[in-house]
Amino acid sequence: MFTLNCKGRLLVIDKPIVMGIINTTPDSFFAGSRKVSADAVIKQAAAMLEEGAAIIDIGGQSTRPGSLAISEEEELSRVISGIEAIHQRFPECIISVDTYYARVAKEAVEAGASMVNDISAGTLDPGMIQTVAPLQVPYVLMHMQGTPQTMQQAPHYGNVTREVLDFFSNKLAALRQAGIADIIIDPGFGFGKTHAHNFQLLNELPVFSMLEKPLLIGLSRKGTIYKTLNITAERSLNGTTVLNTIALMKGATILRVHDVRAATEAITLVQSTQQIV
Repeated sequence: MFTLNCKGRLLVIDKPIVMGIINTTPDSFFAGSRKVSADAVIKQAAAMLEEGAAIIDIGGQSTRPGSLAISEEEELSRVISGIEAIHQRFPECIISVDTYYARVAKEAVEAGASMVNDISAGTLDPGMIQTVAPLQVPYVLMHMQGTPQTMQQAPHYGNVTREVLDFFSNKLAALRQAGIADIIIDPGFGFGKTHAHNFQLLNELPVFSMLEKPLLIGLSRKGTIYKTLNITAERSLNGTTVLNTIALMKGATILRVHDVRAATEAITLVQSTQQIV
């Protein structure tokens, strides 16, 4: 069991939970996640909460391989209105902001977010860690080799699981020293990894339990699924559910997904299987 202090509200994780993805962008890799108006964001958040999402993750910038970076001003213009709208309509909802900009993280928390999800682990904005520490919110620490613009240009590891584990061990010590108490780890599937790297990480997920932190898994509709199956992201829900099920059986704590209902059903079924004595 894990407990996270989300800006004064305690999130108790005594079973796996779901984080629903909402992208306030025109160019995210999965078109179904794009919600660019406040009304569309509220409608999507309402549906996800009804289907069982414990967290809503809002991002204003596509970080798919080869994507173009946008400014923090443009990202702010995309995410703040959506965060404010959800916080006003669903004040009990735990909102995560998906950003690597320190200023966006700070203003998002002021607008109603209570978690920061940073794909760069503080490397793309040197001020991120010092900004997050006093906010008293959980921080999602993700592993990425390179940047979104370069990460899929021949990623290489001696042993991907060992190197990601070493990365987390070093970063956790630095974050604790900075004063960040609640940390979630994300192996970063698809972020500077080949399909083989992703499958190795998935197979060896139990290794990360030694860190004693919630383990967030983001496999939803990614290239490892649709390229392996020779289909499209739009047709990848079944493949996503298969890999999420494997992740749950290997210790996943949080599933970050586009399709909340399928993920909550997977959790229910896996738990039912594990409860058999």
